[in-house]
Amino acid sequence: MLRFAHMNQPPAALVTGASRGLGRGIAAACARIGWSVAIHFQGNEAAARETQLICAALANRPNQKFPLVHGNLAVAEDRQRLFDQTLADLGRLDALVNNAGMAPRVRADITEAGEASYDEVMTVNLKGPYFLSQLAARHWLRHPGACPLPGGYKLVFVTSISAHTASVNRGEYCLSKAGLSMAVQLWAARLANSGAQVFEIRPGIMATDMTAGVKAKYDDLIAQGLVPQRRWGQPDDVGLCVAAILGGQFPYSTGQVFDVDGGFHLRTL
Repeated sequence: MLRFAHMNQPPAALVTGASRGLGRGIAAACARIGWSVAIHFQGNEAAARETQLICAALANRPNQKFPLVHGNLAVAEDRQRLFDQTLADLGRLDALVNNAGMAPRVRADITEAGEASYDEVMTVNLKGPYFLSQLAARHWLRHPGACPLPGGYKLVFVTSISAHTASVNRGEYCLSKAGLSMAVQLWAARLANSGAQVFEIRPGIMATDMTAGVKAKYDDLIAQGLVPQRRWGQPDDVGLCVAAILGGQFPYSTGQVFDVDGGFHLRTL
């Protein structure tokens, strides 16, 4: 928080999918380090208001703000509207955290999976954040040097171990996260000399609504050592990583992947 004491306004972030799960953990972490946060949600306004209350309770600067912004990231008009609303409500945008995403509504073997599920997952998980990032990048390019944070503006993508780990009963999800991982590299290369940093956070097996239906399965696998640290990941684990990035702890890095997976990515014999 002291790092931003020289700023007239708190730095501001838009966190997508912030009503619950990882997004809530990220929004809370941002509030804790003195940031204002636009809390994006699509359908669950009640949960978004809970996140808003949590952030307000954690705020440590009197002028921090936590507006709710609603919209379907898969729809171009919604993306533009919620982006414009964020700027109107917060007066600035120093970071975009692309967290929102979905799993297939029905897990199906790739020999049986349908195009409708593929199109929905790819549009929400990949197309939406790709083009929302385009809006942020254009805004930042029009306002060079307006972000006083170490390393400049921050563009963060929350992907998944599914970016490199095959699950044949949810192929569309794996493809969307692998594509998002490449989007990180593309935006990092484009913005590296323009005062903006780009990072990928790659969570592992996380305790969220998305994994609630397979909890027993992963409890057993974790106990057997699938995750070297032998525990579930929590939203706060991802939040702490985002807070370090937004706090300017990596000013000479971009395109970096942060594995938040309890060591899942390790290859051991």
